[in-house]
Order: sequence, then structure tokens, then C-alpha cells
Amino acid sequence: MATTEKTLKEMLDNAVHFGHKSSKWNPRMKPFIYANRGGVHIIDLSSTAEKLEEAMKFLTTMASEGATMLFVGTKPQSFEIIKKAAKECGAFYIIKKWVPGCLTNFSTIKLRIKRLKDLKKEREETDFEKYTKKEKGQMIKEINTLEDAFGGVEELKGKPKVVIVADARRDVIALTEAKKLGIPSVAIVDTNADPGLVTYPVPGNDDAIKSLQYLIGKFEEAVVKGRKGGKAKAEKEEKEKAEMAEKAEKAEKAE
Repeated sequence: MATTEKTLKEMLDNAVHFGHKSSKWNPRMKPFIYANRGGVHIIDLSSTAEKLEEAMKFLTTMASEGATMLFVGTKPQSFEIIKKAAKECGAFYIIKKWVPGCLTNFSTIKLRIKRLKDLKKEREETDFEKYTKKEKGQMIKEINTLEDAFGGVEELKGKPKVVIVADARRDVIALTEAKKLGIPSVAIVDTNADPGLVTYPVPGNDDAIKSLQYLIGKFEEAVVKGRKGGKAKAEKEEKEKAEMAEKAEKAEKAE
């Protein structure tokens, strides 16, 4: 994705350039700030375009290799954007709540996910008929709580290979855990966040819905492209393998 006038216009139209008040900035974001306008930092969109291209290339490569992806967005305006993007590209997601230890204490988290699955299965099969009304209410409440935390990772078998975050400041714990485990991350980094926690930081507005839709949409686009490329490559290799086996069989018969 080359930095073109079209790209910059798209970012401007989607309010990607608006940062936070300059009084709330993180000094590590200085290289990505274009100016201060009325006490608000304006993000350098040429830097955003450059970093977004790097992030997209990385995501496409990882997706083509079949890497598991985890999208994270616990701020209200990102819930549906993150959920939709993850589902569109066959990834997992966590919205509403990040439970500390989701990555660094995954064995314990798996027990909570199992509890969620067991409760949902029992509700489906028996509707909790053997419990009192109060107990049933408590179990339904527990399902809802666990669903909020783990509904998007129920089928996650192990730690993801990539973590994609909508707000580097709000979900700093997710990024810290990923960095501790050596899991590469991609994140939207506003002017009040620390880009040093992110493997592929993308400077941008993490509050406006339009900006989130645009940037998360680009991440989704890159992953989908990688998935398709990986599938096509696998199919080609399988075809070539079958053709070689067929030739070998014919040669053997000819002898």
C-alpha cells in the first residue's frame, strides 16, 4: 500500500489524524506527531501510511502460514468492529473485558473456558431443570460473565501467534503479556500510548468509529489476503504432489 494522495485522503476522511490533547501525550509518540493544533496533537499520516503498510505485510505473511490471530478491543466503540473483523478472517477475539493472564496464564484461562462450555451444554440439554430458580439465575449470570470474557476464544486451543489491538493504551495489559511471551503484536497507537510495547505500531486515532473501522478494516483485509494466498499455495502443492505420485505410478507400471 504505497503512500499516495488517495491513501492520505482516505485517512483524512476517516479522521485517522486526530490525536489526544497535547497535555496527555506520551513523549515516545513524538516521531509520529505532525503538529499541535489548538492543544490537540495531529498525527503525521505519512508515518501512519508507512507503519500500516509494514503491519499489513506482516499480517498477510503470518496469515498465509496459517498463524492463529487474536483481535482485542475492550472499548465500547470497537466491540462490533473487532468482532466482525475477527469473524471475517477466521480469527479469535476478546471484547468488553481483558482478563489478566489471558496469555501468560493460559492454562488457567482454559479452565474458565471449559467451565463456560460445560454450563452452556447443560443449559442446552436440561435448561438447568434440576436447580432452584435462584441457582438457575446464578448460573445464567455466570454464563453471561464468562461469555463477555471468553466468548470469542472458546475454540482457541493454545496461545495465538499474533495479537491485534484496537487501542494500545486501553489494552496495555494484553500488549504487555504478548511482549513478555514473545508474541508479535499489531496495534493502533494514539498519541497518549507507548509504541514501544507494540511490534508493529500504527499511529492513529483510536477513539473515532470511522478511524477504527478504517484501520481495523485494513488489518482484516491483510489477514484475508494472507489466508487466501495460503490456501491457494496449499492447493497448488497438493495438486503437484498428486501429479508426481501419478507419474511415479505410471513409470512403475511401465517397467
